[in-house]
Amino acid sequence: MGSASKNDEREEVIQAWYMDDSNEDQRLPHHKDPKEFVSLDKLAELGVLSWRLDADNYETDEKLKKIRETRGYSYMDIIEVCPEKLPNYEEKIKNFFEEHLHTDEEIRYAVSGSGYFDVRDRDEAWIRVWVKKGGMIVLPAGIYHRFTLDTDNYIKAMRLFVGDPIWTPFNRPHDHLPARKEYIEAFVQKEAGTVDATA
Repeated sequence: MGSASKNDEREEVIQAWYMDDSNEDQRLPHHKDPKEFVSLDKLAELGVLSWRLDADNYETDEKLKKIRETRGYSYMDIIEVCPEKLPNYEEKIKNFFEEHLHTDEEIRYAVSGSGYFDVRDRDEAWIRVWVKKGGMIVLPAGIYHRFTLDTDNYIKAMRLFVGDPIWTPFNRPHDHLPARKEYIEAFVQKEAGTVDATA
């Protein structure tokens, strides 16, 4: 039956599904039984944007340049997450997998390797987003999320940012932060059809 989207090319490099609640190794896929996939359109309703880009030519890619210009991503660096390349690897991986939010967007583009970005849906269920080489995602400010490698134990990711980067994670709960309140207003309540009339 294939997916409802007309052969969305992004789905070759980004896939999403609801997670089971087993405590097995975080780097396993954690599919439910039966598997329950989530469309990239549904992710977009949660504020998670995605693109498929040409990872072999990321230095000169016009499409990436256009996204950066349009969205104001002036800062860029590359991070390699693997035991050999990342100082304090074990501790960092533990921290990345703590549920947290940021007060700015989190933009990640896998130029090589792959990893899992888990995000909460409106009902607090975990959606696992598998980003592979060529996949770029934007997690909106204020969304609770976490990151882990998959069993390949390697991702080389471009990190983009508007202005000077602030990587501060606010571990859950941080519901009082303006970024969290704005996220809920923009993406959680909107769907429920609640309009807050109080100014």
